[in-house]
Amino acid sequence: MDLKLTNSSVVVVGGASGIGKACVDGFLAEGARVVIWDVAEPAATGDTTFVSVDITDEGAVAKALSETKRRLGAIDHLVHAAAIGSGRIGFPFTNLSPQDWSRVLDVNIRGMVHVAHAIAPEMVAQQSGTMVFVASVAGQIGSPTDPPYSASKAANINFAQVMAKDLAASHVRVNTVCPGMVKTPLNESVWKAWNQSQPPEMQKTYEQWASEKIRQLVPLGQWQQPEDIADMIVFLSSERARQITGQTINVDGGYVMHW
Repeated sequence: MDLKLTNSSVVVVGGASGIGKACVDGFLAEGARVVIWDVAEPAATGDTTFVSVDITDEGAVAKALSETKRRLGAIDHLVHAAAIGSGRIGFPFTNLSPQDWSRVLDVNIRGMVHVAHAIAPEMVAQQSGTMVFVASVAGQIGSPTDPPYSASKAANINFAQVMAKDLAASHVRVNTVCPGMVKTPLNESVWKAWNQSQPPEMQKTYEQWASEKIRQLVPLGQWQQPEDIADMIVFLSSERARQITGQTINVDGGYVMHW
């Protein structure tokens, strides 16, 4: 299927690793031009451009946008895949203190707001564009694993819907993709926090812990790969998805089902 993304310009926030990196690879395979925004430089940039940016700093985001426009010109597509967890197990939530929330909300919510406020006027001016935000099924089910992370992902979903309504008249589409169980550094950090909270006789390897969760929670019984999430994001960014906006789409092996 030709997604007609050749020579389109894409910004992938958090594109140095995990799902973001898979998105970079997916767009490159479609012939797009990609700029990576991240705090960490990717191991190999290939045919991409890297711009170092801390999305919690509004001024740094503005500078990144200026540099990106200098290199790319107009920005056709945005993928926002930058997020962190608290590194704590929050079951019950009182295991955490209010101070455990600050950095997560700063990166996952205010970072999204900074990026959206920078990019949206550019797309409104050109009367076209797409944005896809990576959230999580945790933002839909009130996952107790990491309450600050879950709450921030719920906020991502809600704000993306707000933007979809606001920007539709300017022919800008906004959607959210929610991964389920994906092997990423963030997922592994959840296991580490859980494991460290257990007595020695209850501790498990990452593979043991994750395999049990998948058997219990995922009907298809498999890990989702970063590429599975990226495939959906690339599709949503294409003209093949031109009638899709304001949607929250799960790529989770059936973990969360809606009707």
